[in-house]
Amino acid sequence: MANARSGSLATILFLFMSSAALHKGAAQDPVVSQNLVTDNVTVVEGEMAIISCRVKNNDDSVIQLLNPNRQTIYFRDMRPLKDSRFQLVNFSDNELRVSLSNVSLSDEGRYVCQLYTDPPQEAYAEITVLIPPGNPIIEARDEVLSEGNETEMTCTAMSSKPAAIIRWMKGDKELPGKPKVELTYDKMYTVTSRLTFTVSKEDDGVPVACIVDHPAVKDFQAQKYLEVQYKPEVKIVVEFPQGLTREGENLELSCKFRGKPEPQRVNWLKVDDDVPSHAVITGADLYIENLNKSYNGTYRCVASNSIGEAYDDYTLYVYDAPTTTPKSTTATTTTIITTTISYPEINQETAPSTEPAAHDSRAGEGAPRTVDHAVIGGVVAVVVFAMLCLLIVLGRYFARHKGTYFTHEAKGADDAADADTAIINAEGGHTNSDEKKEYYI
Repeated sequence: MANARSGSLATILFLFMSSAALHKGAAQDPVVSQNLVTDNVTVVEGEMAIISCRVKNNDDSVIQLLNPNRQTIYFRDMRPLKDSRFQLVNFSDNELRVSLSNVSLSDEGRYVCQLYTDPPQEAYAEITVLIPPGNPIIEARDEVLSEGNETEMTCTAMSSKPAAIIRWMKGDKELPGKPKVELTYDKMYTVTSRLTFTVSKEDDGVPVACIVDHPAVKDFQAQKYLEVQYKPEVKIVVEFPQGLTREGENLELSCKFRGKPEPQRVNWLKVDDDVPSHAVITGADLYIENLNKSYNGTYRCVASNSIGEAYDDYTLYVYDAPTTTPKSTTATTTTIITTTISYPEINQETAPSTEPAAHDSRAGEGAPRTVDHAVIGGVVAVVVFAMLCLLIVLGRYFARHKGTYFTHEAKGADDAADADTAIINAEGGHTNSDEKKEYYI
């Protein structure tokens, strides 16, 4: 009833203003053209919309705003329509601005701005109401996944306008989904997207996010963390020794593993042979002491859970024990030099040459100067030895030649009873000399 009465009043005002405009137009022609403009409005349901009717070069013509049903909302600064959600924001000769609060889907449509000129002008403002979707719902076909199996997930965004767009993210990687859009009886859209992929052990604990793109909302998403079971991963670590495995040493191996669920069985075995009888197995550790080459071979650690089993191999090769390092030849040389220069025949002049050798003997524990003293002592010893040999040779030579001289000088004197007789009997004596004299008459 109120709408009918406001409509009648608007009609009367329209006729009155039209008549006035005709009389005014007959009295004078317009000099400058007038332009009426407005803007389309997009608003989220429940928020506020602003409708603005603007006039350029207005000549006091009347501006009014009508709803999609052609009912007058505002005539100048008066509101014939009894809807308190409409409020006057600004009124002047050049603008009529009205706000509409708590917008609903029923408010959507084409609003009309009218300017009472001759002929009247109209401009249209489309109000579009956005309805965000409800909270996205993500569902998984399998709660617990197994490595290598295929799984399926769905995400649903309900009752939105316009239809939402759904994207899938697994970690930081985007995956393609298969969307399905349905229009409901209340002109709303429900979108469902289905995602299918194969899981690996690296997917355990990774979030899968369903992201909803809609002009009415931002950062709208739901996510689910994957729980993936996988068979064990096994690795053998050598705890001791750090270098080569040699005879007589000990060997300690540790089996490192992980899996989901946690492996409950861990076994050690030797490929194509038996584990040595005195080997000690403690949980995931293998210990063998006093190695020898009969223990050579491949040792395997096997771990298993409900998903499967895995193993790692270690090949043992026992090397020979290290040999003893021979003594340094420098020390031996020093001992020989000391013995050589300790002959008793060395006289006082050569005695000082033994002092370097004595220093070398005391420094033979590895001091840097030991090598120099040993060399000097060796040289002195060689020189002394050469001089001794030379003296011996010369002595024997002179002794042999001196005997020959005495024999020729006093030959036959050995049988004489006294010195006088020896001189007389000597072949070279004075008597013989007289006997050999020749006389000439």
